[in-house]
Amino acid sequence: MLLMLVCVAGAIAGIAYAKVRQIQAGIAMGKSFAPPPAAVTTLTVHPQSWIPTLNAIGSVRAIQGVTVSTDLAGIVSEIHFDSGKTVKKGDPLVRLLSDQEKAQLHAAEARLKLAQLEVARKRELQSKNALASSEVDAAESELRQASASVEQSTALIARKNIAAPFDGILGIRQVSLGQFLNPGSPIVTMHSMDPVRVQFTLPQSQLKHAKPNRAVQIVAPELGTETWKGTITALDSQLNDASRSITVEATVANPEHTLRHGMFVNVEIPLAPEEGALVVPASAIHYAPYGDSVYVVKDSTDTEGKPVKIVSQKTIKLGEARGDQVRVLSGLKDGEEIVTSGVFKLRPEAPVQINNSIQPSNDPNPNPPNT
Repeated sequence: MLLMLVCVAGAIAGIAYAKVRQIQAGIAMGKSFAPPPAAVTTLTVHPQSWIPTLNAIGSVRAIQGVTVSTDLAGIVSEIHFDSGKTVKKGDPLVRLLSDQEKAQLHAAEARLKLAQLEVARKRELQSKNALASSEVDAAESELRQASASVEQSTALIARKNIAAPFDGILGIRQVSLGQFLNPGSPIVTMHSMDPVRVQFTLPQSQLKHAKPNRAVQIVAPELGTETWKGTITALDSQLNDASRSITVEATVANPEHTLRHGMFVNVEIPLAPEEGALVVPASAIHYAPYGDSVYVVKDSTDTEGKPVKIVSQKTIKLGEARGDQVRVLSGLKDGEEIVTSGVFKLRPEAPVQINNSIQPSNDPNPNPPNT
């Protein structure tokens, strides 16, 4: 039995030793295995000119905008406009039924004619000393009252002929023929479209940049890459107590009437150009909660002494972005070669293979297709 136990123990020990050797061989093989280098694109950073900009969200406001209405009650008898049309100041829009007012005007004109004749006769009699001056004065008073009645009826009829108050573009028609309108009933909206005003807010810390006559640029991404130029024309007299921001107003030329009242737009205020800025593509940045970083390419050698390219991770501080580009404030040096694509699959000291035949977008004013 003792001999049998010794044999069994020896067999178990042999099997265990063989397994340990297999594990050690596997570990050694794993250490000798090197993953293939990751294919990346790179860019060597150099100082360049950078134009800082202040960015804000603005709202387009027409310099003149009203809801055309009537101050008199009446029935719509004529409509002289179509929705969305351009009109000039004084162009007729709507006429209200004014038959009664016209009849009153005719009666007033008749009384005026009679008063004129009466004044003429009494003046003739007065010249012959056949009539007292008081009667002439009374006749002249009647003439003035008749004339005022004519003017009143004429003004009343004019108030029922509603015209465009200024040059502009009409909105959607809100009345129909035969419709009864109460005083203040809306007829159509109307706005002047060239130029327009853009209102936006800036924080107190940037108030020094909001100077009158300073140039601004307006961008509406929904309308494509077109930009509109304008200048700051006014600042509010006070700051908002809650946000400590100030409302700024810029006047922008809008000859094609592309910008519309109420639109949201991006406002850019160019500042003085700065030289020596380091700029990298946004695709090169590895964003992380603990800090943003880039991968810098450096020379090294593999286990066999052959030259290879590897990457090291460097934490950077970012500035403002412009299109596909982001300014680096610190953490990067002139002449360093950084990885611009494929950063998500890298780790420090990982080998890389550089292929710059196709580069990622690096445009300060990108215009991608189908957008």
